[in-house]
Amino acid sequence: MGRMFGTDGVRGIANTELTAQLAYNLGRAGAYVLTEGAHKPKIIVGMDTRISGDMLEAALVAGILSVGAEAVRLGVVPTPAVAYLTRKYGADAGVVISASHNPVEYNGIKFFNSQGYKLSDELEDRIQAVIESNFEGVPSPTGGDLGRKRTEEAALEDYIKFAKSTIDVDFKGMKIALDCANGASYEAAVETFRSLGAEVVVINNDPDGVNINKNCGSTHPEELMDYVVRKGCNLGLAFDGDADRCLAVDEKGNLVNGDFMMAICAKYLKDQGKLTKDVLVVTVMSNLGLDIALAKENITTVKTKVGDRYVLEEMAKEGYKLGGEQSGHVIFLEHNTTGDGLVTGLQIAAVVKKSGNTLSQLASIMKELPQVLANAKVPNDKKDIHEKDSEIVNEIRKMEEKLHGCGRVLIRPSGTEPLVRVMLEGEDQAEIDEMAHSLAKMIEEKANK
Repeated sequence: MGRMFGTDGVRGIANTELTAQLAYNLGRAGAYVLTEGAHKPKIIVGMDTRISGDMLEAALVAGILSVGAEAVRLGVVPTPAVAYLTRKYGADAGVVISASHNPVEYNGIKFFNSQGYKLSDELEDRIQAVIESNFEGVPSPTGGDLGRKRTEEAALEDYIKFAKSTIDVDFKGMKIALDCANGASYEAAVETFRSLGAEVVVINNDPDGVNINKNCGSTHPEELMDYVVRKGCNLGLAFDGDADRCLAVDEKGNLVNGDFMMAICAKYLKDQGKLTKDVLVVTVMSNLGLDIALAKENITTVKTKVGDRYVLEEMAKEGYKLGGEQSGHVIFLEHNTTGDGLVTGLQIAAVVKKSGNTLSQLASIMKELPQVLANAKVPNDKKDIHEKDSEIVNEIRKMEEKLHGCGRVLIRPSGTEPLVRVMLEGEDQAEIDEMAHSLAKMIEEKANK
């Protein structure tokens, strides 16, 4: 059997790949591995709005109860709410049932440890090993020792209270548009911004179990971009299905992606003396324009592999406070242990309010460089050819010299397909387009000789 856990928990098409049986097994094994030695373990469970959530929650909870642990249902809450409430409620672990920004047929199961952090690879492997051993040594209590299920009615309220505590300003006099992706933020985001005094207008906050992420939210912000202008809003915020990411739209209807949002927040925090070591943690996919903008502000960018878990690892290791991805997955580690769309939206709106500037003025801190992506088909055993073949190495060096510090060449082998992705950034779209495709062609030809 291959590795069950991907970069963000166990994902698959619900009821064929991610079955009720698998959810039960994950609940049982997860509860056992994560709470060994706990007196009467407590595990909290939240989910997004997809129709398959009910089936998977029932099975997962049954698995948790079968080892004598208590299961606390939170109902529909954002993923970051589960991370926060695991700590607040003193739970031994938290589980979220969601496939984030994926279409409705997918779902996923993701665990947090007692501190609200995603699990290490080692812990995930232990959970898988317990399942593969057919639960050898895992207790099956009887009678009064079985677990109980209960519902925490105050979960959403407690999370909203926390999110509001991350800012020290209200939004009276501001008109804010929200796109809730028919997902987990449909109550939390609306309630939070309204209670802070904003005039809130909303789209895509009527989940029916099957419309989550459908042509809406952070993966399809086009409707919000139009809506912000039509309604005369100060800004718009688009969440994804589980609300761990957020993108903004300025008052002119322009998309403000994660790179711009991080630039705005990093500068604001630095000006307040609150940006640890004046560092922002990003992945290698962040636009070079972000580096150039922040260098002018004397802010250093530290780069990690693609994936918010790698950003978080680097932040936790070095004590950095701010990091994230272009996709709007932004981590304010002072407040929460995972990307938190609601907190991100609140921080951006707060900077707009306190600075007295429009979002478009704030976003002008950064100029995005054109980016071109070209794929080269290569055999799996040749995915490192760009590091080993001297001609390719020389060609990359020559291209980088030609871009003279205002561009870069980035080559990323695919983790799932027999190809490498050639990405170029630079000031001249036509030039980098030609360079990217010629380099991809060269890699493909040499790798397939």
